[in-house]
Amino acid sequence: MVYDRLRDLFAAGEYEKAEAGARALAAAPSHVWDRGPVVEWLAKSLATAAAVAHGRGAEVLAELDALIADLERTTGAGRALLLTVRGNRVAVLVGQGRYTEAEAEASDILRASARLAHLTEVWRIELSALANLADALCGQGRYEEASAIARGNLPRAEGRTAAALHCVLVRSLNGHGRHEEALAETRRLMSYRVRAESGALGIATATALHGLGRRSEAEGAARQALAACEQFLHPAHPRIEEARTLLCRITAEHPLA
Repeated sequence: MVYDRLRDLFAAGEYEKAEAGARALAAAPSHVWDRGPVVEWLAKSLATAAAVAHGRGAEVLAELDALIADLERTTGAGRALLLTVRGNRVAVLVGQGRYTEAEAEASDILRASARLAHLTEVWRIELSALANLADALCGQGRYEEASAIARGNLPRAEGRTAAALHCVLVRSLNGHGRHEEALAETRRLMSYRVRAESGALGIATATALHGLGRRSEAEGAARQALAACEQFLHPAHPRIEEARTLLCRITAEHPLA
């Protein structure tokens, strides 16, 4: 199936190709599906997910809202797709610094997924929502809560979600000033190779090194993080600005243009 191939591209980090293919699939004449609106919804969900992972979340936020409104018509196990799309919207809110909104939405997704558990498999949706929730809590300075979520769910996470949870754990440790522990955790992140998390390891490492007063090493790690972000992520990705801000703070220079 075309959709399956596009999903494989997304899983491999080929976000541009996955999005372009998914948009073409969604735009094909309806008689091509012979399946009602389901394939179109799946294609739009994949296209927006790819855009969010690439760093263009703000650009597709209105599209996510429209898709969510369409998917509200679904019932039963079909609502799992609705929760997936809502989860992508939460990731955008986190990237925009709208942490209290993101927390509320992620918590609601968790409640809704619990109600679906008897109808379909929801553990991936649940873990993604937990990662977003921990990220939102970390953004509010609620490091203990974020750390507890990350530690408690890392053992059952995999791939991109595992990388995201691990990054939240490191950020929460840095937020607490526990930089030695944070630095030790960054070494465990080396096993993750997820394009959507490009630069996250370097930022976490640089933050820990800076907290320990190892300025030269911190600057090197921050520069590597910025280079990785610029190479693999869209220029609008919020992590690029995060890396630039961190580098400026470490070097005590004026903000980069």
